[in-house]
Amino acid sequence: MTVLQRNNVRILGRGPKAMLLAHGYGCDQNVWRFITPAFLEDYRLVLFDHVGAGQSDLTAYVPGKYSTLKGYADDVLDLCRELGLQDAIFVGHSVGAMIGLLAAIAEPERFERMVMVGPSPCYITEGDYTGGFTRQDIDGLLESLESNYLGWSSAIAPVIMGNPERPELAAELNNSFCRTDPEISKRFARVTFLSDNRTDLPKLKARTLVLQCAQDVIAPEAVGRYVHQSLARSELRMLKATGHCPHLSAPEETIEAMRSFLVS
Repeated sequence: MTVLQRNNVRILGRGPKAMLLAHGYGCDQNVWRFITPAFLEDYRLVLFDHVGAGQSDLTAYVPGKYSTLKGYADDVLDLCRELGLQDAIFVGHSVGAMIGLLAAIAEPERFERMVMVGPSPCYITEGDYTGGFTRQDIDGLLESLESNYLGWSSAIAPVIMGNPERPELAAELNNSFCRTDPEISKRFARVTFLSDNRTDLPKLKARTLVLQCAQDVIAPEAVGRYVHQSLARSELRMLKATGHCPHLSAPEETIEAMRSFLVS
């Protein structure tokens, strides 16, 4: 099994510079399908699935390795080494943004710029930090997921997606949850929602765009502003898009924000 097979890597586009796109929890590389056409001419797009998601090799899932986000970041760096990537653009959604953060800190020469879509370094409110959830909220979420994965998926998908007037978006996310191995998904949820990368943010050297949606229950505005203020070289872009997945619900606005940042 090669690294490229492990993560179901697909490479699209004809541009000289590489752009890696990392999906968030419960999704796979298919979520970028409305974004990728806009960048085919200028970039070499590297799409992949985190181990345990999409068409990745499930036999590569080792619970010990993936018990922290570092295991996923190590996979990103494996891809970069295999493809010989330097000074790439990393686009990460939600927990995918934190995975990229860890990869870029470990090997900064790999990434010239970062785009973080709805990032959250910590989901739990603590002291002066507003994460959006209490520890009891997260414990309840994880207990619900453990006891009834399919029921949890159908209930949480509309919350994550927002845009209640477009139920097809929540249906797509729910279907994505249902395609994921439940045991792996449960473990990844625990790793995601209990992670705390706040102290890692100041270590990032790459220029970064933080895309913050309106009415995002998963990563509210206070979190986006915290990420922006904690990064040495970042720009915060407030989107009109609502929910947690603007690359699906508002791809044109997302593309415009990315293009503006990448040419600046």
